[in-house]
Amino acid sequence: MTALTAADLTHDRDFARALDAQDPLAHMRARFCLPLRRPDDIYFVGNSLGPMPLAARALVNEELDDWSRLGVAGHMGARRPWFSYHEQLRAPLARLVGAREHEVVAMNSLTANLHFLMTTFYRPEGMRTKLLIEKGAFPSDTYAVMSHVGARGLDPNEHVVEIAPRAGEWTIREEDLDATIARLGDTLALALLPGVQYRSGQAFDIARHTRAAHAVGARCGWDLAHAAGNLALSLHDANADFAVWCSYKYLNSGPGAVAGAFIHERHVRDTALPRHAGWWGNDPKTRFRMEERFVPTQHADAWSLSNPPILAVAPLIASLAEFDAATIAALRDKSVRMTALLEYRLRGVEGVEIITPAASHARGAQLSLFFPKNARTRYEAFLAAGLACDYREPGIVRLAPAPLFNTFDEVWRAAEIVRATV
Repeated sequence: MTALTAADLTHDRDFARALDAQDPLAHMRARFCLPLRRPDDIYFVGNSLGPMPLAARALVNEELDDWSRLGVAGHMGARRPWFSYHEQLRAPLARLVGAREHEVVAMNSLTANLHFLMTTFYRPEGMRTKLLIEKGAFPSDTYAVMSHVGARGLDPNEHVVEIAPRAGEWTIREEDLDATIARLGDTLALALLPGVQYRSGQAFDIARHTRAAHAVGARCGWDLAHAAGNLALSLHDANADFAVWCSYKYLNSGPGAVAGAFIHERHVRDTALPRHAGWWGNDPKTRFRMEERFVPTQHADAWSLSNPPILAVAPLIASLAEFDAATIAALRDKSVRMTALLEYRLRGVEGVEIITPAASHARGAQLSLFFPKNARTRYEAFLAAGLACDYREPGIVRLAPAPLFNTFDEVWRAAEIVRATV
């Protein structure tokens, strides 16, 4: 599909329907169970909890069936043996985030993975003790960083540095981020940054800011909670030290789904790196020797602690199959067009400020709308009109048309709902 032009965007609703008619991904919608109360409802909150892939139910039921029939023998004898179950995720995860298979692992939750990887990559020593994060990061990230630094015996108020947008602005200027990294210089140990800022929807240039951190001798990690399954990522080529993400938002793997992590291969091969250890990080060839000494495998698996929760991983297998069927490149192309249409339809509407960057490379499948007056009332009116979205303080409503299952006609109708309730 080609890029939308200004002339395209001035067309009426028939234009949106025509885009759906020629959409090569239109068939993907039928592969999801959309939680709609009424036929005309719109689910624009997949950035908070993605809908269930229809295949997830069958996969979970198959594992329940194998458990009931096989018991412990299912570790080796199930249709998808549990011992190597997580290995099914390597290739699709690698394709999704632009990594090599030995650089990715599905494990734990996002916040747990943050702690595990900060153990490895935040190594305060001498002058190099600072940890840089965004001000207004998702609270769990802030709690993790502050508590982790404190657990190292350091004062978070002194050693955690927060970068914020300039006064009167909603988004962080990327030149300001690079300048802050340069200013911290040899005091910076780790920059922990968002792939997409959850409140504003701003997307960051991972390669650029990773280079900036490496230039001063620091390491750079990324929280991709709102980027995985949303942006076309290239983590290996971007040279990121590590990244973490959840799987229940754009990855549609269910509430509390198993999260993911990326560790660049230069670190994967360094078995001397400090880390928390568990037996699932051992070489699988020697795992059942039950040896006392932990020898990490040269794979991102070396950061995993325990065998994967099979019933929780099964929906992720189903979801990643849908991403492979669609391809992240095609999804991103559609997403750019959908968000452009939504922005055009809402641009200049009285009482609404779009705080998400206008440039397509600087945002994902999300527009954040700031309502300076009666934001909560307007949000509730959107819900009553059948537009499922979410609300974040102060006065921000997030709309997230997801290309896997949303349509251009829904984008058009969502804009009409917003315009009608302002």
